[in-house]
Amino acid sequence: MNELTKAEEQVMHYLWELKKAFLKEIVEKFPEPRPAYTTISTVVRVLVKKGFIKFNTFGKIRQYYPSISKEHYFKRHMNSMIANFFEGSKSKFAHFFTEDEDLNLTQLEEMKQLIEHKIKRLKENNE
Repeated sequence: MNELTKAEEQVMHYLWELKKAFLKEIVEKFPEPRPAYTTISTVVRVLVKKGFIKFNTFGKIRQYYPSISKEHYFKRHMNSMIANFFEGSKSKFAHFFTEDEDLNLTQLEEMKQLIEHKIKRLKENNE
């Protein structure tokens, strides 16, 4: 599955939020000044062709819905970023965040708790 352009990603975010929508409803989600209806229509057609969106037909009207969840896309996107920028190492990715000057103690503690919880679950599953 291909990566999304910024415009495609924006349409997908609206469609993930709406769950199912007609083109008019997707266009209405855009802030003013909205892109042209035909522009959004073209982006939606491309997303259908790429396999990110499917649709049901009601006469001449199509109701669109995502064929991939936001979580699945995000996970794939993050894995791709880790592969491209961190040599595929999730440890290097985590190290990048621990070195981030903007993280405060509370945020680091939250990350630590998430990691400890995951370790505990993995250990329980292996026993």
